[in-house]
Amino acid sequence: MANIQAIHSVGQSLVTYLRNTYPAAVAGQAMPECDFALLSSGELAAPQDDGTRLTLYVYRLTVNEHLRQARPDRMSPDQQPPLGLDVHLLLTAWAGNPQDELLPMAWAVRQFYQHPILDASALSPEAGWGPDEVVQIIPSELSTEDMMRIWDALEPPYRLSVSYIARRVRLDPDQLLDAAPVVATRFVHGTAVQAGAPS
Repeated sequence: MANIQAIHSVGQSLVTYLRNTYPAAVAGQAMPECDFALLSSGELAAPQDDGTRLTLYVYRLTVNEHLRQARPDRMSPDQQPPLGLDVHLLLTAWAGNPQDELLPMAWAVRQFYQHPILDASALSPEAGWGPDEVVQIIPSELSTEDMMRIWDALEPPYRLSVSYIARRVRLDPDQLLDAAPVVATRFVHGTAVQAGAPS
């Protein structure tokens, strides 16, 4: 489980992974210089810098129904279970020519295919991930219509994009919820009586 920085941590960790593993050449083919960034909605809608770039953008969050029903074994019945989320991401290529657009994108898609798991060692530490924490990266079945709807809302012209879901992102409940439950009281003729006690 992790704190509320988990969503940003997942996006930034994926960007860091791509940046650190991006090669100078693949199978004798020189790769274009490429920058990697996690963008907000406002940054994605703004004009992008010249040069080749791959960006990640979180466009949707959904509750993971499987994790919603699951409670870690180590948790007591009085504790609120973590909030399980699926983080929907858009990987987008920005470049001035087809080769510089397609080579980095093909490489990145293959990287996520070959290495679909982020464990605690690959996740940035600010979210306080547990040592057994695992986030899975899977392709998302996003229709052409839905993809176009996202880009229409963002305003810039469409760019080559692939959608992914980061699954099993679990947010810890507020620490205050670990405290003893509040005992309700009511007043009968000026006397405080605990809820459930005979009046």
